[in-house]
Amino acid sequence: MTRRERRPALAALAVLLIIGGALVSAMLVIRSGDRESVIAIARPVAAGQRIPPDALREVQVSADSGVATVPWAQRGEVVRFYAKVGLVPGALLSRQMVAAGADIGGGNVVVGLALKPGQLPAAGLRPGDRVRAYAVRPVGSAGQSDQGGTVLADSGTVYDVRSDDRMRAGSSGTVSVSVVVPAGDAPALANAASAGAVAVALLPPNAAPGATQPDAEPGGTQPG
Repeated sequence: MTRRERRPALAALAVLLIIGGALVSAMLVIRSGDRESVIAIARPVAAGQRIPPDALREVQVSADSGVATVPWAQRGEVVRFYAKVGLVPGALLSRQMVAAGADIGGGNVVVGLALKPGQLPAAGLRPGDRVRAYAVRPVGSAGQSDQGGTVLADSGTVYDVRSDDRMRAGSSGTVSVSVVVPAGDAPALANAASAGAVAVALLPPNAAPGATQPDAEPGGTQPG
């Protein structure tokens, strides 16, 4: 093949290379724009707490980001698991952050409370809330409890909440609340709970143990 005959062939090859390069570039741009729906954290969840549905939200991330995530389509499965570590708003959920069972930590136990209106904040409680438990006069009792106002558990964490109306303000039924407390507080707290003589106050997340929170008393009044 002469030099003159090779020129059209080289020109055709150059055109093919240009077209091929353009196609590859287009594919890379398209792939870089691929997004997928994954689970992010919408509100804090304490370690050891069951993950509630309202703690999850959908976000879009790049499909090839390389970040370990959980697909949004699996949110129904996630709510059956527990937080292995504290989950903070904005974080992308990964499988390493959840566990099939709750680990409440050494030295802690879960105590169940059956609370009526006036024994818990009117706005209700939810898993992860920090609370303080007080001894109060049993509901319907005419006498004054000798231990009324005594702190039974200085600081506990709400582990689970069960009620038919999911703690709507103004609820008139009994609400079952499971609270994680130090093992040393459990006997007195369980004994008072069996008599319906417990009220809980909601604490700010940064409240120091032993700090007085008069405005956080259940029902807005001092227990007694």
